Amino acid sequence: MSKHIVLLTVSFILLMLVQILVFRNFVLFQIGFAFVYLLFLLSLPMEVGFTAGMILGLISALILDLFYQSLGIHASAAVFIMFVRPTWLKAVLPRGGYEPNDMTTIGTYGLQWFLGYATPLVLVYCLVVFFVEAGTAQLFWHTVTKALVSTVITLVFVVFAQYLFYPKTN
Repeated sequence: MSKHIVLLTVSFILLMLVQILVFRNFVLFQIGFAFVYLLFLLSLPMEVGFTAGMILGLISALILDLFYQSLGIHASAAVFIMFVRPTWLKAVLPRGGYEPNDMTTIGTYGLQWFLGYATPLVLVYCLVVFFVEAGTAQLFWHTVTKALVSTVITLVFVVFAQYLFYPKTN
């Protein structure tokens, strides 16, 4: 992981800045939001343990909650996806298996694998954020629509950012 520490640190800082300064105000028709900072959490290497992953999710999302004034909503969603991530990684195991120090990115495992890995995690994140934010099930379909649209928008930006900034390792 030592070779990835610099890349992860720089990407964390840049993604948080972009999320807070640009994407905080990016809303598509009042239903679509982009959470590009999730790229940092999604690309963590395998050797980042369960507890460390949850702590990184908590810290990054608490920073976001601080600027969004959302009282821990993003933190709860980020910790939850980091809780589910190890189990999901076992479910989407690539044919050759995982290398312990590889980042889970498009450059390492390919676009098809990455979309299969990231889409459910981003969808769960968005569902948790929007249902906790709503606080009720009265607007169930509206909340699900917001989560689906936000998942697509987030994935588009995450994939785009990976092709621009993350090195291909294969």
